Amino acid sequence: MSYNNVSIWASLPRTQRGQPIVLGVDPKGKKLLYAHSNSVIIRDIEDSAIADVYTEHSIQVNLAKYAPSGFYICSADQHGKVRIWDTINPEHILKAEYQPLGGPVRDLCWSPDSQRICVVGEGRGKFAHVFMMDTGASVKGELSGHTKAINSVDWKPTRPFRLATGSEDSKSAFFEGPPFSFKCTKGDHSKFVQSVRYSPNGERFASGGFDGKIFVYNGTSGDLEKELGGPAHKGGVYAVSWSPDSKQLLSASGDKTCKVWDIDSGDMVTEFPMGNELEDQQMSCIWVGNYLLSVSLSGFINYLDLDNPSKPKKIIKGHNKPITRLALSSDKNSLYTSGIDGTVTVWDVATGNNDRISGKGHGNSVSGLAIMGDCVYTAGIDDSVKAIDPVEKVYTGTSISLGSQPKMIAALDDGIVAVTTKEICVIQEDRKVCSLDIAWDGLCVSACNVDGQEIAVGGGDNLIHIYTFTSNTLTEKKTLQHLGPVTDVKYSPDNKYLVACDTNRKVVVYTLPSYEKFNKIEWGFHNARVNCVAWSPDSLMVASGALDTMIIIWSMKQPNKHIIIKNAHPQAQVTGISWLDSERVVSTGHDGIVKTWTVNF
Repeated sequence: MSYNNVSIWASLPRTQRGQPIVLGVDPKGKKLLYAHSNSVIIRDIEDSAIADVYTEHSIQVNLAKYAPSGFYICSADQHGKVRIWDTINPEHILKAEYQPLGGPVRDLCWSPDSQRICVVGEGRGKFAHVFMMDTGASVKGELSGHTKAINSVDWKPTRPFRLATGSEDSKSAFFEGPPFSFKCTKGDHSKFVQSVRYSPNGERFASGGFDGKIFVYNGTSGDLEKELGGPAHKGGVYAVSWSPDSKQLLSASGDKTCKVWDIDSGDMVTEFPMGNELEDQQMSCIWVGNYLLSVSLSGFINYLDLDNPSKPKKIIKGHNKPITRLALSSDKNSLYTSGIDGTVTVWDVATGNNDRISGKGHGNSVSGLAIMGDCVYTAGIDDSVKAIDPVEKVYTGTSISLGSQPKMIAALDDGIVAVTTKEICVIQEDRKVCSLDIAWDGLCVSACNVDGQEIAVGGGDNLIHIYTFTSNTLTEKKTLQHLGPVTDVKYSPDNKYLVACDTNRKVVVYTLPSYEKFNKIEWGFHNARVNCVAWSPDSLMVASGALDTMIIIWSMKQPNKHIIIKNAHPQAQVTGISWLDSERVVSTGHDGIVKTWTVNF
């Protein structure tokens, strides 16, 4: 018995309006580095479906940066803690952990020899600190000169070494060292300075601020050389990044554009209009090799095209909020996932490529996903069921109003069934044909054909309610007792079994049509509430995912044996699970990540 994680479709950067995102990149220019919640995502730039995740921080991670050597990554979190960890081994062995600041770290940089690290942020009376990577010992000198939190820092990559910082006091500061000593401040900006970056050749550094201005300074003396544009952007500048040859600069702004600037002339070379919606604000950018990348407020990662500025070459979409549900298309080629923010993403199972469903959705958490024939249905906490055209990848405009908040939906032969906190309703031809009021909270639903259509509904009353559906009428057939609220139910593909899970950590299989317990057993190896269950296509195995971050594979042939996948989604509960075939399982979690596993009993 074995399992293996074969793919990770990573979450997007976690964004917040008005808060810049700091991106990192490896020295070879092949890996993109960014933070999402408690995790650090390492994503292949060329093939974005290849990713790795570091999950050892206990609270929100703000940023991570590669050492110039490429052997280590330093990540920093909301409490001012930094962790330095190995990039070579897949286990990412921890080298050191330090607490250089007493508050959130907003930026950090490595010295060119990978021996020292400078972190900046909010701190308690201290906004910056330089320390040795190996020992954590403070590097002599003092990084004073700012009166408010420091937002950005960068280390001059060539000798003589310098540090440049940008702060909420609307100033940039310039330091000589090490040991570092304050040389001067620059008051050219009139609002927060959000990004300072040195050119790769070390001859200049640039600063961008919320006043929409970008200034270029001499890298050795700190003298102002010029301002780019006048101002460079109509909105605040969130990030600047140099071209590899140090001749051009890429900027990202809240005015929903990115721009490329020629440093010698000070003129704009290219403008990238990114859209007109609020979520098209550009929160970060980075220029690595031939790739120009930016991050939108939506979390989308845009691959900018210098030859066609009007449209990105590629846009990486997905989720940057917890995933709530998943559904697999009947041909097993497409996977649909929904988020707590109301977004729905469709994934190509073979490649990991994805796209966001457009059109007017629910606007908030999606609580149900079901595929019936050639249409995909979603249910949201706006008390409605909506339809998606899977070909055009857009909401069709069809909306069926429900009497209360839906908890889950399931496909019927010729429609869907929805369970809400107050009713069970059947929808056919985009209209309600049957509704049954319930006095308990409906939590989950599944349907099958056994001597007619049967519907199983799990409730907050610790019962599974079995109904028959005939002549547009729901008739209760029997109830099955559990020791906790029933969180998910699924009929097997061969219509011979029903599996259910509950908050009491149990997974129970019932044999149809009698609904007797299979082998009179209950599977109970989870450590917390079980959220979801799924049948393999041959109805011989069950997969379950839980609040304890684990996935367990259960065998119908060998009921006393199971495969436990511990920390399937570290620090995040498993919220959805499905079988791609008899050997592959796909799972989703509150970490916004989709993972594929192979299992072999």
